[in-house]
Amino acid sequence: MRDYKEEYEGRVAYIRDLVKSSGVSGIVFGNSGGKDSALVGILCKAACDNTLGVIMPCASKRNYGQDADDGRALAEQFGIESRTVDLTAVRAAEMAELEKVTTLNDMAVTNIAPRLRMTTLYAIAAAENRLVAGTGNRSEAYMGYFTKWGDGAHDFNPISDLTATEVFEFLEYLKAPRCIIDKAPSAGLFDGQTDEDEMGVTYKAIDDFLLYGTVNDKDKAVIDRYHSRSEHKRRPINTYR
Repeated sequence: MRDYKEEYEGRVAYIRDLVKSSGVSGIVFGNSGGKDSALVGILCKAACDNTLGVIMPCASKRNYGQDADDGRALAEQFGIESRTVDLTAVRAAEMAELEKVTTLNDMAVTNIAPRLRMTTLYAIAAAENRLVAGTGNRSEAYMGYFTKWGDGAHDFNPISDLTATEVFEFLEYLKAPRCIIDKAPSAGLFDGQTDEDEMGVTYKAIDDFLLYGTVNDKDKAVIDRYHSRSEHKRRPINTYR
């Protein structure tokens, strides 16, 4: 197990130095009520008092209930400023306009919410001279389990090297709200969705593969398929020169 006391101190120092060198006034992150965003919020608040967590419900009933409640619990426990921007009507308006010019499939619709959320965070960042903190972990990145130009966008990411298992351990060390630690990981993009059900493999299997190289043939096939088809998400933008 990693030394999370040392990890905490190192990451907080990294964020503090970045804020100072960037000349910004603060940090903003998407407070989804999930594990990754919770860890990012705790680290950022420790490094920069002017840290803002934005709760952004978007169509899913879970966004208005459990996710928002858990986000508020995090904000209250760690003294993080919290604001809510309801994006449901914005998503509906965007879809209505798009449907005039194309036929949206499930993937297109699913990716609208994460991109609207990142648009919201960058608008607040620009208005208030803040950096946007990313909240993706190493396991999600390897699987490509993020939306390009959505939750995959950020100015910096203080947890990108941590697997989902390590994020969980880190939150235990920091005594984060149990409601966040104990719930199943979910992007909250639609009701009933969980990461592991959608991918067809557990984070434990992914992390055992990433950390120790141990995996059964069935899980390895799923991991390889996700990693291969999402390679474009991890590459730099393709340019002529």
